[in-house]
Amino acid sequence: MTMDVESGPWVFGYGSLMWRPGFPFVERVAAVLHGRRRAFCIYSVHHRGTPQRPGLVLGLAPGGSVRGAAYRVADEDWPETYAYLREREQPTETYVEARVAVRLADGRRTAATTFLSDTGHPQWAGVLDAERQARLIAGARGLSGRNIDYLSDLVDHLRAEGIRDRAMERLMERVIHLEDRAA
Repeated sequence: MTMDVESGPWVFGYGSLMWRPGFPFVERVAAVLHGRRRAFCIYSVHHRGTPQRPGLVLGLAPGGSVRGAAYRVADEDWPETYAYLREREQPTETYVEARVAVRLADGRRTAATTFLSDTGHPQWAGVLDAERQARLIAGARGLSGRNIDYLSDLVDHLRAEGIRDRAMERLMERVIHLEDRAA
């Protein structure tokens, strides 16, 4: 992919970075990454689960494409932003940092830093059917709260961005059903 904008400090987010980046940026643009898809494919033993009762969090699994957000960071803010991202995204090193080619909503293309799922990591859950995902998410809780809240935030914020992810919406309905049954 030929880059239309200067390569430099761009960050691609596909989950909570879309609505809670936590770093200063000079530009935010809707973007698409091809060759990866948003998926609940990482066992969470830190933020949304425990080693005894893992939950699931998002990763960028191989295949498909994903709509997200690209952030351009000022050069002078990059060292601090990069350190923040490493701390936020790598508490158990379940992701692999990568530079990826993204297409911005306005047609430009750029390279961006993102974190891909490490398919060789012990927390890699792989391809799970929707029922298995729902059972792992329902009732799981970690340092950052309930796993269902993470899923709900995702669905709500994707809708606010104009992204209808029907698979995530169906997953949300199933998790609610399971949690209601358990109550």
